[in-house]
Amino acid sequence: MRPLDDVRMRTLSHNGVHLMDLIDSNEAFISELASPALGFITWSQRDHILTMPQSRDRNDKLLDFLTRRSVHDFKSFIKVLAKYQPHLVSLLETDGGERSHRVFVHIS
Repeated sequence: MRPLDDVRMRTLSHNGVHLMDLIDSNEAFISELASPALGFITWSQRDHILTMPQSRDRNDKLLDFLTRRSVHDFKSFIKVLAKYQPHLVSLLETDGGERSHRVFVHIS
């Protein structure tokens, strides 16, 4: 298992603050990260994260896990993010530079 490379670490460093505010770390998203097929986090880590009342705290924990995982796990995280929140994937698929983005919210 290869640890994260410098480019991905820079990307997380630059864009992590945006991701902490933007990821919708709901039960379905976190549960998929803990699925046996993916194994990004354990089921007990999933349970612990879901007890955190603030989404920002859950996202901080997920991004902390991401910095300590392999390149394979990083790509797996992006795959799950793309399934649930594809508009955020570009924040993790940069060359390490900060990427500006817009998120549009429809209010009815």
